[in-house]
This record gives sequence, structure tokens and C-alpha cells, in this order.
Amino acid sequence: MYIRPFDPWKSKLCTCPFKYTLNVYTGCDHACVYCYITSYIPKAFKVRTKEGLLPKLERELRKFDKRFIIALSYSSDPYPTVERELGITRKVLQLFKRHDVRCLLLTKSDIFERDIDLLSELKCAVGVTVTTVDEGKARLLEPNAPSPKARIRALKRAKEAGISVYARIDPIIPFYTWEDFDETLSALDFVSHITVSTLKLRPDSKKRMFAKFPSLMEKLWPLYERGERIGGYYYLPRGLRFKLLREAEKKIVEKGITFGSCREGYRSFPTCDGSHLVPL
Repeated sequence: MYIRPFDPWKSKLCTCPFKYTLNVYTGCDHACVYCYITSYIPKAFKVRTKEGLLPKLERELRKFDKRFIIALSYSSDPYPTVERELGITRKVLQLFKRHDVRCLLLTKSDIFERDIDLLSELKCAVGVTVTTVDEGKARLLEPNAPSPKARIRALKRAKEAGISVYARIDPIIPFYTWEDFDETLSALDFVSHITVSTLKLRPDSKKRMFAKFPSLMEKLWPLYERGERIGGYYYLPRGLRFKLLREAEKKIVEKGITFGSCREGYRSFPTCDGSHLVPL
């Protein structure tokens, strides 16, 4: 089955409403230093296509309960570089249109701008992840992803086309992306919902972070050593985590934007993931 219930971590802190997920590709070439998929996807930064995806997906969609949402994509970005040539995600969206599927799309790319004509005809909400609007920091954190400016520009065009739009500011990294939070939020002040999440480290991502950001990690890792270990992840101490989330929430709500948090044990309203934006 390509369409599966969303619960990859079985985390006690996951507050997502019930939904399904579909990863159009296997792997993601954005190669973000903090990425978690390297813990469970072999050769995670190499993008592969899925054999027989489209005909198998169409068969699954014929039986799919249209009351539920399908999220694209949480383990592999639906718009890797190769999507410009292959157009597989666009073909998936065409199937969604044919079968009247409700869709929550999340990406760290601007390629989705190509599909705005199609997305505007779907029951969908479209979101982008922007870790920071500082272009230099973004290149270091997300070396192969399109620039934050390009993502935000594409999202604005989606909104102009009448599509519900949301964003993730994720991960919040103390001493690094948190320093730019106000500027990042200001650049996203046109969206309807923002989800935030603090940096959560696994042994593999911790190793990459130390290799790429040794000075930062000298300050950051002692905080994680004093923090919690939940579901295989290192978390910031609860007090510090909630302090950051409270500050982020206040700033977001002051702009008239609804707030969500992801796997934090903190509140969200009306949903953590923005799924409330998907039309019925």
C-alpha cells in the first residue's frame, strides 16, 4: 500500500488529527543537516522513484475514504529536484483531482509553483517549511533546497490563486535560527497557520550537526544533555522548550495567524499541522 495512516514515530507527543500520508518518492535530495529520515530510510539523500506508483495509486484511490486527508509528503519531499523533469507529483495531483481527494501538501521547494493551476482546482492546503530567512544559514542547513525567498515567493503566488496556505518554521535552533525568528515570521505574515517545532536530534543527525556546526554544537549540546530522551530523540529541556514555544506562539497569534506545534507536548489550535485549512 502506498497510502498509509500517518503515524511514523508512534510518538506520545504527536497530536496530529487522523490522516493518511503518501510519499511520492523515496529519499530526499535537500540533504538537510538536521534531517530525521536518515534514521530509517537507507541512502536517504538519494531520490528514487517507486515502481508502478501511478497505476497502483489509482487502484488504492478508488477505494479510499474521501472523508480523510492525504498528506504529501512527510518522509520525502514531494518536490525533489528531479520532479522538474519527471512530473510524478503533478500526475499524483491529477489523480487526486480525478478521485476528489482532500490533500495537505508540504514542501521545502518552490517547484510546486508549476502546479498552482492544478492545486487551485483541488481540495487542498499548501505549506512550505522555512527554517530561517537568512540565506547564508539556510544554505548551510539545507544545502540542496531552493532558497527561502523562492519558497515564500511561490507560496504567495499560491495564495493569490485562492489556495489556502500555511507554513512551518522548523526546526527552531537556539543560538542559530531562533535569532532570526522575528524576521522569518514577518516574511510569512500572509499565511493562515504556522506550525513550529524545536530541533530534535537523533544520533545520526547529531553527528552531522557536530561536523557542520562545531562551535554552535559546543553551546547547544549541553542543553540537550540536560534535556529529555523521547522516542529515540534528544529534546531540549522541557522548561526551555516551552519558553521558546510560548514566545513563538505569542508572536504568531499577534499577527492574527493560528498556531501549531509539532511533537512537543504543547498546545496547538485548531490543529497542529494546518489540516483544518483543507476544504471539505
